[in-house]
Amino acid sequence: MIPAKIDSNPISTKREKSMEYVVDWFEQHKKSLYTLGYFYLSNQHQLEELFYQSIIQVHKELPRFKHDNSFDMWVTSLFIHHCRTFSHNRANQAVMDKEPHPDLLTALDHLKEDEREGLLLTYVKGFSQEEAAHILRVSVNQIKELLYSGIRSLRKQMGIGETFHGCTEYHKNYIDYLERTMERPKRVDFEVHIYHCEKCQEDLSTFQDARLSLLDHTDRLQDLHVPSGLMENVKERLLEEENIRRQRNQKRKKWGLVFASVFAALMSIGFFTGVYSNLYYTWTEEDEQLRAFLQQDLGERVTLEAESEGVTVKIKGVVADDVQTLVFYEIIDSNEDNQYFMNYNDGVFVGNENEIMNRDTYPKYYPPDLESDINNQEKNVYQGKISLLPLKTDEGTVELKITKLMQLIRDSSESIEYWPYGNNQYKTGEWSFEIPVTKQPSTEFALKAETEIEGIPVRFEKLIVAPTTTTLQYSVSRTQIEKRIEFLTFRNLEVNNQIVKADMFGSMPTNSQPDMNWYSFQAQFDTHLGEKPKEVSVQFESAYLTYEDHKTIALDETQEYPQTFEYAGSTISIDKVEVGVPTTIVISDHEIENRAYESLHINIVGEDESLPNSMNMETEGVIVDKNGVIYDMNNTPFNYEEIEQPRHFITVQTLRLENSNMVPKRLDIFGYNTTKYMNDIVTMELE
Repeated sequence: MIPAKIDSNPISTKREKSMEYVVDWFEQHKKSLYTLGYFYLSNQHQLEELFYQSIIQVHKELPRFKHDNSFDMWVTSLFIHHCRTFSHNRANQAVMDKEPHPDLLTALDHLKEDEREGLLLTYVKGFSQEEAAHILRVSVNQIKELLYSGIRSLRKQMGIGETFHGCTEYHKNYIDYLERTMERPKRVDFEVHIYHCEKCQEDLSTFQDARLSLLDHTDRLQDLHVPSGLMENVKERLLEEENIRRQRNQKRKKWGLVFASVFAALMSIGFFTGVYSNLYYTWTEEDEQLRAFLQQDLGERVTLEAESEGVTVKIKGVVADDVQTLVFYEIIDSNEDNQYFMNYNDGVFVGNENEIMNRDTYPKYYPPDLESDINNQEKNVYQGKISLLPLKTDEGTVELKITKLMQLIRDSSESIEYWPYGNNQYKTGEWSFEIPVTKQPSTEFALKAETEIEGIPVRFEKLIVAPTTTTLQYSVSRTQIEKRIEFLTFRNLEVNNQIVKADMFGSMPTNSQPDMNWYSFQAQFDTHLGEKPKEVSVQFESAYLTYEDHKTIALDETQEYPQTFEYAGSTISIDKVEVGVPTTIVISDHEIENRAYESLHINIVGEDESLPNSMNMETEGVIVDKNGVIYDMNNTPFNYEEIEQPRHFITVQTLRLENSNMVPKRLDIFGYNTTKYMNDIVTMELE
């Protein structure tokens, strides 16, 4: 068996963050990695490409490496990702382009991918079951199941005792028993059973034969020859790529000097018109979003800088209107390859907010920008923007105070980038700025249009075109009792035949509600920088509704649970009714296909119609996209912003009656919420 070499020292120095360090590491571990890749590929050219692409990926993702993990495990997870890609591509190549595998490798080729990888990581790479589980993102029990099913499949492929099956309830013990990790009481029980069961004796014996064949072949692979030219060819390609990159940078610097000279000449003759202003910001402002505002003379460039704890925060620009004060910034970590961003009210606040800002609205939320070139190219630099409240007056100085920056976390082992909202990491320090701000004017246009959604009237009232956003104000009728619209989401606006994309975080109620029969909302869209609106239409995406549907279910703590009842076309289970401190009631419904409701409005009632003094509720659930794909919030990392029209289905509700002696007598359901997908388009007239 090839032992896994676990690195004990995390990457810390600048040298260790360089390409040189990554290449040296692959040079030291090339034998075990080559052997692992050999089980996926036997084409020499592809193995070389595998090493090249893996080195590039590891170097690129070094800032994402979490130092509390094994570097060997982390690299192996990236390496396996490339192995999968090349292995899938290999299936499309001509047979003549491949070199034959030995019989055991042919048998491995016929295994399921997760079975093969479980065997390779434990028996070829030498990882423990716990480490292999971490790399494959499964539990240790699942790894044991993969090892068992993989070896049994190998046994069948190799024709070793394929007719023996043994007693099913003891299959789970094979791996622990043969690897001598089984606890003594279980081992004694297992051995007693084996002694008396002839089928299990034969089954375990042939299972062990297949396992030993795999181990024997793995031991022989220690002598597998790594072609001498493999790493040399990879190094030559990397060096060539580096030379090309340097030449490009030199050209950029050369042209930068030329542009600087041209601008100096233009400035000296006073020939700096709007056209040249546009060109100036095109060449001198690398932040694409800030550049768009500056080119339209809708914002101000700012040069402010503060440093704390090795991290420098630069304020680069500001755009203000009646909707928000939008601040563009850059954060540089001088000591480590970390990226940080600002999150309002989480270590970021305005010291004089009460004096200069309008508190009748809310700042907009902008998720971290993972797509921009600068944020993907630079490992210690992040450019972003943050929304603050709008100014009360036309001018003011914003006293921005920062005590905490949020670290941008990316997980690329499966080519997925996401921000783990529940596991945030921070950089603390003290950064203070005084930002001069001038508010830009907004323009309002009265609208005239009405429609109906599920029989509920909706009217459109106002379009507000501001420098930083476009706002659509609408109202929903609240005269119906049995159902109501909680809010609407939109796909886009179309203004003068130009599409303006909707902001998925930008729809909220207005602070003033002048008509008790209508509830007003404002939906936010991207900036419209074109000419005055003449033709306006809006495309719906979904409606979130509440339905009133009363049902009462009797509760009796002396009865046995679970018990079920029918509601809204679904069968719901009462799993537990337990009286105590606290009293606990658990209801569940895991069947979400074609389910009418996403969440329930419920309450617990005691004797004499008494209600609990306080009730805590815990929920479990899943996210389901428009196509029916399910995302488990507890097990699978995902980027919520990238899910197409997500719906949140509650599957388990746990109600706890705290500090109450009340005995629950019934469960009252008042109604439920659900989402209706839409694709309607409404054309609006401007008054």
